[in-house]
Amino acid sequence: MADRLTQLQDAVNSLADQFCNAIGVLQQCAPPASFSNIQTAINRDQPANPTEEYAQLFAALIARTAKDVDVLIDSLPSEESTAALQAASLRQLEEENHDAAARLEEVVYRGDMLLEKIQSALADIAQSQLRTRNGAPTQASPAES
Repeated sequence: MADRLTQLQDAVNSLADQFCNAIGVLQQCAPPASFSNIQTAINRDQPANPTEEYAQLFAALIARTAKDVDVLIDSLPSEESTAALQAASLRQLEEENHDAAARLEEVVYRGDMLLEKIQSALADIAQSQLRTRNGAPTQASPAES
């Protein structure tokens, strides 16, 4: 994963590429201009160009990339951010991380306990089915009594 400045540089480069591509495609698809209302047979026979579709497509791409650039700029640290503020923020994040790790360990422990109960119940069911198939009388397992 790249750092924020590299991501910002990549987004600005992408925005510049999109501007250049948009201008190139729109110039390529633009209908020829008429001079003094003289139209030749060649101009009348040309198919309609999807210039409007390209314009909408590039407008959406440019707007999305510009929004990404804004988000990346907003995520950069501000000038008011001092080393002390960053250290305090880091300590708070570490505390939240430890709390989340403790909650995760508790959930994993409960999940393991539940898994053991399920495995035990499945083993009891399998034993009961085997006894039933073999014609042996079923006995209550110690867990059932």
